[in-house]
Amino acid sequence: MNIKINGKNYSIVKDYGDMLNTLDLNDIVTDYYDNFDYIVGDFAYGKVRLKGFYESNNKNVKEHNNIKNVDNYIENMCAYGCKYFILKKSKE
Repeated sequence: MNIKINGKNYSIVKDYGDMLNTLDLNDIVTDYYDNFDYIVGDFAYGKVRLKGFYESNNKNVKEHNNIKNVDNYIENMCAYGCKYFILKKSKE
């Protein structure tokens, strides 16, 4: 499924806990995330946190923001069992 956020197209990679239906992403995704290949959002303790990730072959990738490590990020940096989503920026 594809969605549009602030004029940019994204595909939904994962929506664990049906989180995206309750959010207005236009209000929380800023232009800071424009350069990232992925946006990961998690919801815990009444707040949504966002983190940008890159494809492994992106020149800006580091170990902590490599999409191949997203499962590790969710397991170790997010609240246990929290709702989360992963969006991939579509090529325009």
